[in-house]
Amino acid sequence: MTVAQEVEQLYDEVRGCQRCTLARTRTLAVPGEGPLDSEVMFIGEAPGVNEDRQGRPFVGQAGAFLEELLGEAGLTRPEVYICNVLKCRPPGNRDPLPTEIEACSDYLSAQIRLIDPLLIVTLGRYSMSRFFPNQAISRIHGRPREANGRILVPMYHPAAALHQQRLRSVIIDDFRTLPELLERARASRAGGAEPAEEAPPAQQMKLFE
Repeated sequence: MTVAQEVEQLYDEVRGCQRCTLARTRTLAVPGEGPLDSEVMFIGEAPGVNEDRQGRPFVGQAGAFLEELLGEAGLTRPEVYICNVLKCRPPGNRDPLPTEIEACSDYLSAQIRLIDPLLIVTLGRYSMSRFFPNQAISRIHGRPREANGRILVPMYHPAAALHQQRLRSVIIDDFRTLPELLERARASRAGGAEPAEEAPPAQQMKLFE
């Protein structure tokens, strides 16, 4: 089976998923989108109302700001892969529940394996906590770590700037570091650092100590 076939099979499974109660309240599941050979993967938290209606990630106000941020990093939306920790919208845009995150965990692991990005950018604290458990985003945002043959960098969710204007310049500055990080990731992969199977969060954290 080709990568494209595996991804389509995964998307079909996500669209029909009944693993948690969000299946009863969603309009559309939101698997993710982007080129399957993308070097950069952005992982958000959960779909919002617009994403729930369209079945696509980051299509609301936060999505518009994300596209602006990509421009600051010399990237365009068509060349990056975008997905979320949760594949269905929590009612009222409430925070994801631990059981919901766990229910979607295998889907995200499969996406990382299939896309095999050089650089993973987490957007928001729920995305961050998968790779950086027990950390505060205010303390570690923009600080890259290398693990499993990839560079991981935690960042604020673009929506944070919509609620706190003071964060706008912080997020823009963080995104401006991505070209250098991507070059570092390319050099690391070219030097023979092969991506490993994704480690459990507790093991991943040991790699950063």
